[in-house]
Amino acid sequence: MSERILVVDDDRDIARFVELNLSLEGFEVEVAHDGAAALAIATARPPDLILLDVMMPEVDGVEVVRRLRAQASTASVPVVMLTAKSLSADKVVGLTAGADDYIVKPFDTLELVARVRTTLRRTADVRSVSPLTGLPGNHRIDLEIATRAATDQPYAVCHVDLDEFKSFNDAYGFLRGDDLLLMLATLLHASAAEAGEPPAFVGHVGGDDFVVVCTPEQAEPICQRVLVAFDAGVAAHYDADDRERGYLEVTDRRGELRRHGLVSVSIGVATHVEGSRDHRAVVAAANEMKGVAKTQDGSVVAVDRRA
Repeated sequence: MSERILVVDDDRDIARFVELNLSLEGFEVEVAHDGAAALAIATARPPDLILLDVMMPEVDGVEVVRRLRAQASTASVPVVMLTAKSLSADKVVGLTAGADDYIVKPFDTLELVARVRTTLRRTADVRSVSPLTGLPGNHRIDLEIATRAATDQPYAVCHVDLDEFKSFNDAYGFLRGDDLLLMLATLLHASAAEAGEPPAFVGHVGGDDFVVVCTPEQAEPICQRVLVAFDAGVAAHYDADDRERGYLEVTDRRGELRRHGLVSVSIGVATHVEGSRDHRAVVAAANEMKGVAKTQDGSVVAVDRRA
């Protein structure tokens, strides 16, 4: 689906010129010629990006940005401001109000398109980053795997998941659960770094699910390092009594006391099939192997050997 761009400029010729060039680049473009109309359109249906002229009658571009940032539905919409002014002070005013970038008129069409694409990509990456671990999220993970698949070079996807994480959260609360996730993220990052070149990619799908994308030769050494390091460090996150006992006792929804083992790691690994560029099939296979790993006790890595 094409990204929607809202172009706001009281100069109809410039607005039409920008609309035409962005449409030719495959974007869905909507146009407004004043600040009030822009706010109404953006509020009713927030676009993916707004190209906004600074100098407009009644409600100028700076005020439009301030109002957009004050509304929850439009607070995170990226804004690139267009202006005939090149003074640093004018740029500072717009950026301080909340604009993401600035283009000075007259602008080059190639620069305009490049800045739009860069801002959209940067915004998508920022939105995708996990606020807890700082690792790239689903958008960036999918892009990384798709990019590797497009080159038709061998690669592996490792789907990492924690076992008994819910019982840990139920017993100790989400703050200590977050500490456990941060430990796993750190171990994944360190293990990937130890794998050498080419660099392995580590992403956070969400919750207790992580992904490592690397070469097939790097996959099992990375996973084994993670398993060993996690098992060595997880006990320190438990209270002394629970650690000594080797399990948690948690009351379920029926009021029954149940025993849960210490948190462990399950990893499913699948490799790209030569000649196939369907990266979703590799992801599905890695998820399937993760399910196989979860059927076994303790920390386990299960590898799909079919490729």
